[in-house]
Amino acid sequence: MKRKIATSTILLLIITLVLSGSALACTDIVVGKDASTDGSVITSHTVDGRYDSRIQIIPAQDHESGTMAPVYENIVYGDHMDLVKLGEIPQAEHTYKYFHGAYPYANEHQLIIGETTLGGARETTNSEEAIMTIEQLEIFALQRTKTAREAIKLMGKLAEKYGYKESCYLGECLTVADKNEVWVFEIFGVGPLWTPESGKPGAVWAAKKVPDNHVTVVPNFSRIRKIDPDADDMMVSDNYIAVAEELGIYDSESNEEFYWNEVYGDVKDDTSLRLWRVYSEMAPSKNWNYNKAAEYPFSIKPDKKVSAQDVIAMFRDTSENSPYDMADNENWYYEDESGEMKKSVYATPQADGAARQLLDLEYYRPIARYYCSYFFVSQSRNWLPDEIGGVIWFGLDNPENSPFVPMNVGVEAVPTSWKTLNRDKFDRDSSWWAFARVDDFVNMRYGDLKPEVDSVLKPMQNHMFELQKEIEEKAVILDITQDEKAVKELLTNHTKSLMHWTENRYWKLGDELYYQLNNN
Repeated sequence: MKRKIATSTILLLIITLVLSGSALACTDIVVGKDASTDGSVITSHTVDGRYDSRIQIIPAQDHESGTMAPVYENIVYGDHMDLVKLGEIPQAEHTYKYFHGAYPYANEHQLIIGETTLGGARETTNSEEAIMTIEQLEIFALQRTKTAREAIKLMGKLAEKYGYKESCYLGECLTVADKNEVWVFEIFGVGPLWTPESGKPGAVWAAKKVPDNHVTVVPNFSRIRKIDPDADDMMVSDNYIAVAEELGIYDSESNEEFYWNEVYGDVKDDTSLRLWRVYSEMAPSKNWNYNKAAEYPFSIKPDKKVSAQDVIAMFRDTSENSPYDMADNENWYYEDESGEMKKSVYATPQADGAARQLLDLEYYRPIARYYCSYFFVSQSRNWLPDEIGGVIWFGLDNPENSPFVPMNVGVEAVPTSWKTLNRDKFDRDSSWWAFARVDDFVNMRYGDLKPEVDSVLKPMQNHMFELQKEIEEKAVILDITQDEKAVKELLTNHTKSLMHWTENRYWKLGDELYYQLNNN
């Protein structure tokens, strides 16, 4: 029986069609434990766009039997939009402490999750009756599970029961890490006609484990290709073939092989500078064809082992010294008085749309972008107690020009300014503005001011790398004496101190850059 499709659903379909041709945002780089230099399992996330960058640490809680947990949308915009309650599900008796942002990202057991939106087949557009957004699924996973496998199974189960509701584009990907392994989890809707009363699952999903000695990257398009439901390194919803046939995006009688990323992800001839760049940097021995990114393997073994610092360096990447460096376009060059061609001090890899149009610059989307809200690179380490072993190297605004500050999962509080955000007015009580202002200034005259920023940022970052080793060694000693409170106090004070330091130095740096802009 046919059902009338709501006007809002039709509108969403139109919007999706428009957006599908635009540049998506967010990048996740993932490293298995045997591919990392120290045995860390690494995931990461750049939250590109205008999203809630406040750090909120939600404590562990006990709940009375029979209570219900609300299901919300607008979580990603919580700094400037009211949450809208879509429904509720039975509450767990105990929920774990977790770190809440636009996309909640870590819990006290070293379960850490990155996110990146996916395009996809428009036929998967969700039903009006679906209620589980990806960020709400992350919350429930972080509150209720300890491992990546547990998290994926729970999120899949909840999305099937209550319906997956996309918040931006058609599909979503989560890179789910624990202290032993990391998985890529992808999810799509099952079409606008689904209802809970249908008795059918309200989502279709697949998850693939990244081999322990491999790395991968998810740059806004589906990376899972072949499906093997019986493989130990894969999980998939039972309905993955049936839904594709019902939506008319796959015909099992056609004798064509089923490829997940083509059927649901609509990946055919996609190119991706970010995917090419990471694979080229991690395995330069291979000759990666930029125009064949859709054909790249799901993951690769790097030529040498990768550290968290290496991933941080990739997050700062703007494709410098490559054919896709927007700051090295010939239109940035001019002839000086002596007849020599010189690069303008205004040449920047972070050129916005107006600058690109003015100078006819071909757009290549690097990893680091000026419109980022927050970012992190995380480590989960099985040889350390949870409160020490899980660490989120966290930062605000553009990762190219901002520091990554360590925040172990044992941290209990952060400065008020890192919990405060109003993007609609300049606010010196909000740390985000300190870092955003520096990035805005440096891109006004990149050639002159980028070295000034690096002269502050590089030694600052190196100091934090070295200091982190010392702090964690002290924390381990405290843990041996079974003084958990002292461990958390040490880690909390350390992170708060670094956040105060970096923020205050960036307020000062912004003033210094403004002086140079105004007097040169």
